[in-house]
Amino acid sequence: MQSPPAFPIDPLGISPGSLAARGLREHEEAVSLELAEVGADGREYLLVPAAAAAWRDLKAAARGDGLAVQLASAYRSVARQAEIIRDKLDAGMTIEEILTLCAPPGFSEHHTGRAVDIVSPDFPELEIGFEYTAAFDWLTHHASGFGFTLSYPRGNSAGYQYEPWHWCFNPPESVRRT
Repeated sequence: MQSPPAFPIDPLGISPGSLAARGLREHEEAVSLELAEVGADGREYLLVPAAAAAWRDLKAAARGDGLAVQLASAYRSVARQAEIIRDKLDAGMTIEEILTLCAPPGFSEHHTGRAVDIVSPDFPELEIGFEYTAAFDWLTHHASGFGFTLSYPRGNSAGYQYEPWHWCFNPPESVRRT
């Protein structure tokens, strides 16, 4: 028998069965985080140390190729993920709609401190149109060399919308950092 999620999802209207049907798995919340970047607005973006170092290296390499990339999101707590879902419910969205756009609390890669949402100055939105930018083209050709992979391509098995901006640090052994 599958154990219940660590975060109480029932109050949000999320059934454990729907999570199991999509094959979603829980992600542990990061405990050791460091500053990866400070946004122009002063917002601090945190990642686990290895992901933060890889992000800075990726960003420098992109800059070296004449491209600017920046973070729109990084580590997000389980509690913050629940707030996001509550806000969407309060705005009138159904839980089914919401769960195509964002992960349930406890199931987001952002909890791990390894996931980033990337934007560029020429396309600062978290929208599918990001796939048509030079930044996305560069990421598709170079991000894996820094240990980042696109988490939710078109038709992904998790049932999320296509997210060309969402990348997760999960390097192969050959590029793992301590």
